[in-house]
Amino acid sequence: MKWLEEIPFVILIAAAVLMAALPIEPEPHLLEKMQMFKAGRLTDVVDILDVLWHLFPTLLLLYKIVLLKRTGARPSELK
Repeated sequence: MKWLEEIPFVILIAAAVLMAALPIEPEPHLLEKMQMFKAGRLTDVVDILDVLWHLFPTLLLLYKIVLLKRTGARPSELK
């Protein structure tokens, strides 16, 4: 995935933190959805897609880290 290699780590980290924390008020969506999951109420497709949307940058970051470990490259080599 050449396009992922071109995204700097700083951008992915910032996007992951920002998307995990949004919206700040009344509470972050991920926290709300985790509470719904624990209560067994995370059943609507919209809610599940919302979780995936807020986790997408984090998943990209994790995938890029896995690629980094697998190839043995330095972060500066992957950008």
